[in-house]
Amino acid sequence: MNNENIYHVIKDPVHGTMQFSMSENNWLKPFIDSSNFQRLRHIKQLGMGDFIFPGAVHTRFNHCLGCSYIAGQIAHKIGLAEEERQLVMIACLLHDIGHGPFSHTFEDLFHKKLIRHEAWTPFFLADYRNKEFFTAYNRHNPRHHLTEEKFQLIEAMIMHKAPLKRLLADIVSSQLDADRLDYLLRDSHFCGVAYGEFDLRWMLNSMTIVHSKQGERLGLTHKGIGVVEHYLMARRLMIRNIYFHQKKLALEFFLIKLLSSLAESLADYPSYAEIKKTRLGIFLLHVNQFNQQINASTDFEQHTQDFLTQNYTNYKELCDYDVFAIVKLLAQLDTEHPAAQIAKRLHYRQMPKIIRIDPMHSVRIKKQLEDFKFTHKKIIQDWQLELIQTPHQSYTVEEDPILISNEHNTVKPLNEISLMIDAIGNKLEHTAFLCIDKTIYSMTVVQKFISKL
Repeated sequence: MNNENIYHVIKDPVHGTMQFSMSENNWLKPFIDSSNFQRLRHIKQLGMGDFIFPGAVHTRFNHCLGCSYIAGQIAHKIGLAEEERQLVMIACLLHDIGHGPFSHTFEDLFHKKLIRHEAWTPFFLADYRNKEFFTAYNRHNPRHHLTEEKFQLIEAMIMHKAPLKRLLADIVSSQLDADRLDYLLRDSHFCGVAYGEFDLRWMLNSMTIVHSKQGERLGLTHKGIGVVEHYLMARRLMIRNIYFHQKKLALEFFLIKLLSSLAESLADYPSYAEIKKTRLGIFLLHVNQFNQQINASTDFEQHTQDFLTQNYTNYKELCDYDVFAIVKLLAQLDTEHPAAQIAKRLHYRQMPKIIRIDPMHSVRIKKQLEDFKFTHKKIIQDWQLELIQTPHQSYTVEEDPILISNEHNTVKPLNEISLMIDAIGNKLEHTAFLCIDKTIYSMTVVQKFISKL
């Protein structure tokens, strides 16, 4: 019997019954069963989002499966060859494999934000790039072997390098990629909101191959204009109301301040001797050394590469549980050290106070805040009062526009066809707010400072 007529089924709360042919299952299963991919079960998709939206406990594991499924659906719709479908489904499955605990939040540990999750991705992928894995993989996939050349193409698609075929890369990473199509629906569902909803089935039905100066690209027919407008507005609303929810960002700011303070104190602070020996403690010690090197050097690239190489073995074992264990331990300590104090706020969900700020005045307020904290540094710790700014863009026109093909096969960028998208395209939106620890919010000096803003 043809393997394409037998299906492996995954029940998913977002996409329903996700059917993978047995061939597709054989393409993906060796990666899914690997320890590197299974680790994603223990990394939440939305960082501290479940502190605000209790249902948001879904993981990078869930999302990557959904992303791979959508990639397969796109490949079928636009008529990709089976071998090309294999490559894009693997790339979408592995696209987030480099994430650390609490997803994007963990990236803020590094000064100048030099190390993002993508920087770790080549190290994770290298664990698969060996003769032993290829031999075992090809034994189950006699029709489409995995080779070094194919794996390089998979990595190029994930790492946003210019691949041989731009069309395949568009499915993995573009303004119309499988990643966004999944996470908007998934995050919306688990947060219990409707902001991220759009008609995925009609979006898939409208997808087509368009011809541009860069060659073949993933685009939409004119019938998809309405749904892509809906999709981009959904993305805008999700950014503003979920991803940049103020209390979510405030708690993530607390978490990074906790980890940064811990990293700076581990070497010499006696109360943290037990933490110093943990996997996360060892990693944080190296993070602190890295940040000091970066602050004292201009050779960022070399220091970054050295850090990644030396710490990958430890990093790939970290997940949310490692951080939660440390937070719980710190919360029990009787000390005024910032890490322990912030841990108490997080462990017992003592939410900070949020004061919205007019972004037009953020430069002035930032200077006032710096002066205020310096003047009152004996009674107010740095982490207790912070200005958080969140500039964001929903859709970029110039960088890589979504392409629309009309009835006559004439291709135009979406913004030239849609008034709504033209209005928001390339527009940088701003929000800003003060994050204030509630233990200092009622202080007279703090109230006076707020009243003058």
